[in-house]
Amino acid sequence: MKNHYLNTGIGRMVEIEGKEYLYFSGTSYLGIAQDVDFLDVLANNVFEWGANFGQSRNNNIRLEIFEEFEEFFALNAGAASAAVLSSGYLAGIAAWKSLIQGTDQIWIAPDAHSAIIPDGYKADTQLDFIQWKKDCQRRSEDLFPQKILLIGNAIDPLSINIHDYHWVREIAEKHELSLLIDDSHAFGVVGKEIFGTYSHWDDPKINLVVSGSLGKALGLPAGIILSNGEQIGKIKDTALFGGASPGSPAHLQTFIEMQHRYEETQHLLEKNCILFEKGIRNLNHINGRPDYPVFRFHPDEWVEQLERAGIICSSFPYPTELSPRVNRLVLSAYHEKSDIEYLIDILQDLAKQS
Repeated sequence: MKNHYLNTGIGRMVEIEGKEYLYFSGTSYLGIAQDVDFLDVLANNVFEWGANFGQSRNNNIRLEIFEEFEEFFALNAGAASAAVLSSGYLAGIAAWKSLIQGTDQIWIAPDAHSAIIPDGYKADTQLDFIQWKKDCQRRSEDLFPQKILLIGNAIDPLSINIHDYHWVREIAEKHELSLLIDDSHAFGVVGKEIFGTYSHWDDPKINLVVSGSLGKALGLPAGIILSNGEQIGKIKDTALFGGASPGSPAHLQTFIEMQHRYEETQHLLEKNCILFEKGIRNLNHINGRPDYPVFRFHPDEWVEQLERAGIICSSFPYPTELSPRVNRLVLSAYHEKSDIEYLIDILQDLAKQS
């Protein structure tokens, strides 16, 4: 599949070389970045707060919106405290830096995002998540009590796996355990309402830290870290936090004001996922689940055939340029029922021809 370069924003439809296509790719799961109601409120807040705020959070002149947003998000996520940064990648780096000192063991899930992997470490991609889990359990039994850091994603958006971390509580019975989870693909989609999975894994025996991008389903140019007050205090005391510019105050204000719209779009996405999964349930060529908006498919030839039918999907080699393609269809709240039904019809026809 060749690359396409656009000179306009991406929404439900994209125009390529004068032809319109339905867009079933990207990470705008709730369609918020293209939502007219959201954009109207955001435009007003841009005039109120300005297009950006480039000062350090430690400046003597401070905006209350940052603390207000952190308190609001933490409360709804079930966390004691939060730190908002300008990106999910920066949030991931700040999170692991706050956890790594004095750690005896660092165990990294095979699909962990690079943002939460400490410098000099790498995930064992020879294992899948279940194999890694069993390896962690085995190693924890063999070791005398140590300080262990476990690192992983809440969701692998490529293999379309929603991970379970309840098993880490058994390890915490013996070891001093910190758990760092990237929620980038969970916020807005999986977990507590739109606030991710923090409340799922919170346990007094575990030092839990959840970080991630807010720029996917939630449509905000920012990242966040959720944890206990002591851990967040450590992060806010670092030069990394103090020296970095924060997220856009206009977007953070809009997020707080538009909770009703997030709730509406989440319901729209759920309906689209259920409709699509039901329509392709009999196809062996597609893997997915009704509670997540990403579906993986084969064969590769379908990518070009879908494009000829007016549908753009996600297709690229992973994890390297020499790897096989990962082909996915990504649903969004902005897709209309007729879009989903058209996609189902095309896939049914392709399956019959395969």
